Amino acid sequence: MPRRPLSAPVLSILPLLALTALLGAAPLSAGICFMDDVPAATLLLPYFEVDLDNPSGITTVMSINNATSAAVLAHVVFWTDLSVPTLDFDVYLTGYDVQAINLRDVFNGALPSTASAGQDPSDVISPKGAFSQDVNFASCAGQLPPPPLPAVLRTHIQAAHTGLFSVILNGCAGLEYGDHVARGYVTVDMVKNCTLRLPGDPGYFGPNGTGDASNVNALWGDYFYVDSVGNVAEGDTLVHIEASFKNPETSGSGQYTFYGRYVNWTGIDNREPLSSHFASRYVNGGAFSGGTDFIVWRDSKVNQSAFKCGTLPGWYPLLQEQIVTFDEQEHPTVFQALPGAPQPFPAEAQRTHVDGPALPVPFDFGWAFLDLNANVPAAGANPPEDPAAGQAWVSTVMTGTGRFGIGFDAIHLDSACTPSHAVLGPP
Repeated sequence: MPRRPLSAPVLSILPLLALTALLGAAPLSAGICFMDDVPAATLLLPYFEVDLDNPSGITTVMSINNATSAAVLAHVVFWTDLSVPTLDFDVYLTGYDVQAINLRDVFNGALPSTASAGQDPSDVISPKGAFSQDVNFASCAGQLPPPPLPAVLRTHIQAAHTGLFSVILNGCAGLEYGDHVARGYVTVDMVKNCTLRLPGDPGYFGPNGTGDASNVNALWGDYFYVDSVGNVAEGDTLVHIEASFKNPETSGSGQYTFYGRYVNWTGIDNREPLSSHFASRYVNGGAFSGGTDFIVWRDSKVNQSAFKCGTLPGWYPLLQEQIVTFDEQEHPTVFQALPGAPQPFPAEAQRTHVDGPALPVPFDFGWAFLDLNANVPAAGANPPEDPAAGQAWVSTVMTGTGRFGIGFDAIHLDSACTPSHAVLGPP
């Protein structure tokens, strides 16, 4: 399609656009079911690692940012790699505020110290800037700023995220790798009040945004994996999930929404789902001597609770419809797991090495097609509109051992609003 020239009528609106920018434009909003990095009502850190034995070992650092001048509250939930919630807390943000969180600090018992104006009358805990609003959230009295975690809670989250027995949960909650590295993922939701409820609790979501959770799209953020021992770091943006109670894809009963499994597929969470098909390059060699890892978050579609140690949830492992790898001359290889071999992405959150035991590839340089629509759990545990759909997220990290690392999102090829189930094959 030919480009349209800049005609006089188009040029005439440029001063108006510039004036609008100077006066302060509203945050950019993308269309629902289009996964873009725009201000959102929910943020997802798809996977984290924290070495609990070595203070210089790998850790994960994330930031929560406010895209508006209005003060807001964000509710943070830690989940294990098998999707059991372990810890939640609130973060207050003045207008245009940013709160960085080193997850190692949380596992050591130190939650981020923030407070609204009512709990911070001297404006020293969460100071506001010249362009920023600072208000009082009365519901946060006694909750913000948060005290240090007591020893029993520190022991609990460290055990739960390393696959060991948690006294508080009376069972296990994650995979045990035996390396004492805490693994899992994090969600961050806009909320209207301080709350101790979780996304699966009654009252957290309500019709048309009437629960604790808010549908205001104002949050953005990023994250980094920092490994001082390995002398490498990688980073990416958090997954930005928009909310809308007016769009039928995110408000209708039976629709696949991000928190659908926690609201019985009623759509009252109003969050757009993620994608199910992805494409990403991988490089094993050359400057990237450390190779490529895929960071993968998946939806088991089950509201998972703790389970007996030595067992695993019934949905584990998560399978997939198809994985195809291509070399740089378009030669395809369809992935097939060998009997007894591990699945490449069996958990809800994981880091999988390309050409490792779980994902062998025949080419050192190429790309992967990932169709992560997956298992069909028991009846009632699926979105009615498409029981075979499985939302997911894929990011890619490439490392040059001891020198550098990069991170970027895979290309998402669809949306779980209308997921594809096409299988690649000869044309």
